[in-house]
Amino acid sequence: MKLRVAVIYGGRTGEHDVSVRSAKAIMNGMDPAKYEIVEYFIDREGKWSPSPVLPEPGAHPGIDVVFPVLHGTFGEDGTMQGLLELADLPYVGAGVLASSVSMDKEMMKRVCKERMLPVVDYVTVSRERADIPGICARLPFPMFVKPANLGSSVGISKAHDVTELEAAVALAAQYDRKIIVERGITGRELEVSVLGNEAPEASLPCEILPSREFYDYEDKYLLDKAGTKVPADLTPEQTADLRRLAVECYRAVECEGMARVDFLLEAATGKLYINEINTIPGFTSISMYPKMWEHSGIAFSALIDRLIALALDRHQRKKATKFTR
Repeated sequence: MKLRVAVIYGGRTGEHDVSVRSAKAIMNGMDPAKYEIVEYFIDREGKWSPSPVLPEPGAHPGIDVVFPVLHGTFGEDGTMQGLLELADLPYVGAGVLASSVSMDKEMMKRVCKERMLPVVDYVTVSRERADIPGICARLPFPMFVKPANLGSSVGISKAHDVTELEAAVALAAQYDRKIIVERGITGRELEVSVLGNEAPEASLPCEILPSREFYDYEDKYLLDKAGTKVPADLTPEQTADLRRLAVECYRAVECEGMARVDFLLEAATGKLYINEINTIPGFTSISMYPKMWEHSGIAFSALIDRLIALALDRHQRKKATKFTR
């Protein structure tokens, strides 16, 4: 009997287009002999199609499992996960806590620091109180300026001086009330895919080769000039460190299902830094999460099977938890 999989995508976010492309790739990769797909598209204004009401699990024609493919705000930040928890539906990927912590770049760094995992020096400011002299007193140029709660490099700038810093903060403030400013790292950009619930596994790492000064939204999705190398050209020790740190970061935020952990390898020191963790990584034709697993021995359709199985397994284990006396 086929599993009915609800694929939710689109959304009120700066990553709407990426979500649509990821969802299409996932649906095309699902084995039609195993799955019946039910699409739920959310437009840019938040309107659901065909309906915002999800059927009860197990009801005919109910939903057996949900595959949320919503990058960024209102999808990757715990809000959608909370809705699915209320509906008591199994779903692919991280839960409410891991989603919200991972989405907020400052909170993710706080959790990693508590676990003594390496993160880049940073300063957090608000949209209303962006203390430019205070930032300059704490961090050297160049700096990276980012909205705290957004992905796909939307709203991110590299600032080389005060004028550029002011412009970068103003841009980031359009996308979030909280802005994170990081010390700029000169070096290599690396990524690792992680898969699993209680026993997560890390893929072989890849390296991103930007065509611009850094890997921004245009370089990721529009210019088609950025390069990638899978597996990354690293020593066995560096590869082992990356995979270990990826799993440690994944466990630190209590992630389940899947995530892509991004790293910076500083050229001057050879030190690895955890940059961020993405709990609903891209699944487009150029996305590295599935590509890294393909190079690690798990094909695209098999990866989807694993993710759905992990979602069902987690939901089954939750049934052992009592919510009333």
